[in-house]
Formats: sequence, C-alpha cells, structure tokens
Amino acid sequence: MSTRVIRWGIIGAGKIAKKFAQDLITLDNTELYGIASRSLIKANKFASECNASIAYGSYEALALDPHVDAIYVATPHSFHCAHSLLCLKHKIPVLCEKPFAMNLDEVNEMIQTAKENDTLLMEAMWTAFLPHFNFVEKLINTKYFGEVLKLEADFGSHPMYDENSRVFDKSVGGGSLLDIGIYPIFAALSTLGLPNTIEAKAEVFPNGADSKCDMVFHYNKAKAYLKSSLVDDTKTEAIFYCEEGIIKINGRFHEPTSVLLIDKFGNKELKSFNYQMIGYSYEIAHFNKLIRQDKTESAIMSFNRSMALISTLDKVRHIIGLGYNKKSAT
Repeated sequence: MSTRVIRWGIIGAGKIAKKFAQDLITLDNTELYGIASRSLIKANKFASECNASIAYGSYEALALDPHVDAIYVATPHSFHCAHSLLCLKHKIPVLCEKPFAMNLDEVNEMIQTAKENDTLLMEAMWTAFLPHFNFVEKLINTKYFGEVLKLEADFGSHPMYDENSRVFDKSVGGGSLLDIGIYPIFAALSTLGLPNTIEAKAEVFPNGADSKCDMVFHYNKAKAYLKSSLVDDTKTEAIFYCEEGIIKINGRFHEPTSVLLIDKFGNKELKSFNYQMIGYSYEIAHFNKLIRQDKTESAIMSFNRSMALISTLDKVRHIIGLGYNKKSAT
C-alpha cells in the first residue's frame, strides 16, 4: 500500500492550481488524473499544459469519476465549502485550499460532513509542512532563545486594483485578510497559540474589500504585530524577538525560504533548506500518506488547528466590521 499510485483531480484551473500541479507531478506514485473547470475550454487547456489525463466542464463530473483518489479544491474562497461538500458526499478525500472556508460555520459543516462520510479532509495550509517553518516551530517550542517577547509578521503586495479580479472581489472573499492576512495569523497561532485579546484596524477599497489590516495579538508575555496589505509591498518576513536572540524567517516567510538566527551577542547563522520545488509537494506527500494509511484527519493540519485559524479570522473580521455578500457556488 505504501507505493499505491494516488490519482488526483483538481477543481479550479487558476494560477494556484497550476502551481500545485507542477509540484504534484514531481512526486513518485502520484498522478495528475483530472481537471475540472466551469469552462471546458479552460479545463482542456489546463489538461494539455499539465498533462492531466482528462478534463471536465463541471465539478460534479470530476467528483463522480470512479478513478479519482483525491481532489484538490482550488476555487475562490467563497466556493470552498460547497465544492468540498460535493466531493465529500461522494466519499472522495479533499485537500481544500486555504482559507478552509469563509467562516467557522462553514468549516464546521465541512468537518461534520467528512466525519459522516468517513472521508479524509484537510486544509491546504502549505506553510505547515515546509521544513523551514517546522524548524522555527521547534526552536520556539524548545525555547532555543528563551521565551518569545514579540513577533512581527507581515504580508504585503501591491497588485493593480481590478474589481473583476477575485483578489479584490469581496463577494468571493477577496481583500487582504482572507487572502494573505491568514499567513501572519497562522504564524502567530502556530508559535504563540491563541491570543488573549486582539486589536485590529483596516482600510477598504471603494468596493468595500479590505485593502489592508493591522493587528496586534496580546499574550501573557508577548505581543504579535501582524499586517496584511494589498496596497504596500512589504518584506513579508516573520521575526521572533526572544529573550536571548532573534529568529527571523526571511522574505516570503510563508513559502520556501531561509531562516536567520541572531544570538544575544550579535552572532549570525543562516539556515538554508535546499528547496528544489515550489513547495506544495510537502503537503501533497503528507496527504498521499494519509490516504494510503486510510486516515480521515491529519495530525499536522488537524481540524482543531483549522478551526482555531478560521475562528481567529472571524474575530478579526468582527473587530474591523468586515462582512461578505457571498456568491453562489453554482
């Protein structure tokens, strides 16, 4: 069973789906079997470019295909719940792109449906599986430099504003918080846990989507200063200021990168991790292993971890007064 070929399907044919596919096909005993899009033309183009065996012009057609062993949901945020439920009700293991869904209620429904169908479900928070991030988690947990006193984590870019782009479309979960703010929040929760209290403020685009969000998470002995922005290019680093030194995850901390250690004497040590791929391969390999072992939940990206993440996002949204008029998944 350890060498069983896992045949993957992908729902959604956008940029992240293509990156995922590029990493997927590098893994042993892993096949990109099918792609589904609402546009058969787009699905066929994706299948041709990524060497998928079959293309479908509907998501349900892929979910009904008996040859599919797993499905990666890569549609816009507001569709994650519906498309995951579609697959789970056909007892197909689901790796759903982050954010898991739009709010805790949807995540609870997804988890309950997975349990009712005894089917594997996991949030595709790829950062949780990257070696450099696991390395930093271990340093923090073992108090390598003592207690963390302060965390600074940001994620900012400045794409051209386009109301037709899903990045800015509030009805599909667009805006800085759900799209990229999730990463600084994930860094804080993974290393410091749930905060005692949260401060947050945001600015918005003309259509009401949040353009930037600044947050402060308060802990007993530490504070986390977190930032997401679609109007500022930032270094996208995560810096942990500890009692005896500094742990810095270098630029684009949420994806494959390096870690800089600075002790209290100013001595520096750069840790590299010899990444050869985009980075999605780690979560895919983990998911494959879960399927081969007949698991229905990941111990790394567990249901509790996903619920803590979406609950925190919900709290921030409440503080900044951000709501969504969600589009239908049809």
